[in-house]
Parts: sequence; structure tokens; C-alpha cells
Amino acid sequence: MKQPIKRAFLDTEDGQILYRVGGAGEALLLLHMNPRSSDEYRELMPIFAQTKRVIAMDLMGFGDSDKPPRMYTIADYAKTVIALLDELGVKQANVFGNHTGAFVAGEVAAAYPDRVKKLILGNVPGFGEEGKDKLAELFDIGFKIKEDGSYLMERWKARSRYVGSAQLNHRWVLDDLKCFGHPLYALWAVGNYCLEAEERLRSIKCPTLIIWGLDDVQEFERLGLANPENRHFVSQAIPHGKVVEFETGTICMMNQMHEEVSKVVIDFLESAK
Repeated sequence: MKQPIKRAFLDTEDGQILYRVGGAGEALLLLHMNPRSSDEYRELMPIFAQTKRVIAMDLMGFGDSDKPPRMYTIADYAKTVIALLDELGVKQANVFGNHTGAFVAGEVAAAYPDRVKKLILGNVPGFGEEGKDKLAELFDIGFKIKEDGSYLMERWKARSRYVGSAQLNHRWVLDDLKCFGHPLYALWAVGNYCLEAEERLRSIKCPTLIIWGLDDVQEFERLGLANPENRHFVSQAIPHGKVVEFETGTICMMNQMHEEVSKVVIDFLESAK
């Protein structure tokens, strides 16, 4: 029987956070990439909800969550994760983050180790100094509204190489548009966090799964954001982590490969270690 996924809001001192929740059992929290929302996990949530209490949140500044009153750090985002778990009465959860969400998930595991049972890190780029400069450049450009409306078609075409369907692209563009006219909060947060990320990851002791979409890795290289070889800093920082690579996994892999991703994640969560 398909489990319903419901939406609700958490009130915080910095505004409201939209979250989705469904299923019952052991908690699994999902954290999305920039500039997406919890919609990134629309295909995965019903699968996970068959055996887990699955939760996905829109990070502050994204989706239907409020824009924060200041620039948020990765540590700030991690605090909102704990606030949501507290609100839902979850003492310990499995945490799965992709891209930006992976940095937040890693910080939650590092800063609040007693709250994380198992950790799944998806597509954590190894930005390095050059990548950090590129992130700063992208942050300065931002998502700006243009009087002639040309930005609408620009966003539609931005993922034309790999998005796969008009329906999925529409969902991505909707998330993009909710960020227009505001700072790219999480992009700024990652840019200021990426050089300390390795040190933070080294402190993680819980069982960890590290997953990669290799087409996604190549896309970051094409954009001049990250050298593919730099990604190995994650498995070097967490040597006990299990690594799984998806040869055709794109930046949209959570939507496009939900059956394959869910199987790997569920096998990991149900394993003894």
C-alpha cells in the first residue's frame, strides 16, 4: 500500500520551514541540493516510506521555506535539521544529503553525532581553491529577474543536456524561480564551508555510504567547479565509508534513477554495519 506523503511547516525564529513526511518506523531525513527543494526526493519518498518514517525539508531560502533574515552557514542549516528532528520527536535518524544537502548532512553528523544513526552522502564535490572562487563568482551573478523575461528561457535551457523530460525540467525551473531576486544562500554557505569540509568529515564515526553519479561529476568539471579526482577527499576523510558509483548518474539522478538509488540506500540502511 502506498504511504501518503504529507506537507507541514515548522516555525523557527528565522521563519517557517516546509517539510514533507510519510511512513512509519526508523526515521530517514532527506536533504536536497541547491537550488532544489524537497521535490528532489518526490520519487524516492514513497519508496522509502514503505519501511521508514521518511522526512524531507526545504532548506531555508529554498522551495516553500522562508528566506532567512541573514546569510546562513552550513552550521546554521545543521541547526535547522536538529530543530526539525526535535519538533518531530526523533531522537536519532538516518540522514541522506545530496550535493549541498550532503554538506549539511555531514555537518549534522560531525556536530551532533548522537543524532545520526547512519549517513548517506551523495555527490559531494571537491571544490578546492579554484572551485571556491568559481562558487563566489556564481553567487555574485545570482538569479536575477530581467525585465524582458529572458531569464525564464535561460533556466529552461540550463539543463537541456541531461534533464531528460520536460516534466522534470518544469519542476526544476519552478524551484529555480523561487530563488530569483534573493541571494543563493546555500551556495554562499558551501563556498565558505568547503575548505573546512574535509576536517569536519574526518570526525564522522557512524556508518557512512558515499554515492556518486559519474555524469554529475563530469558536469562539474565542464562547469569548471571541481576536478573529478578531488571528490575522493570524502572517502579519504571517511575511510570506513562504503562507496557506490552510478556510471550514468546525472545531477538529476535522485529523480531519474530512484529505483537504483533507493535499492542501494535501503540495502545500506538494513545492513548490520
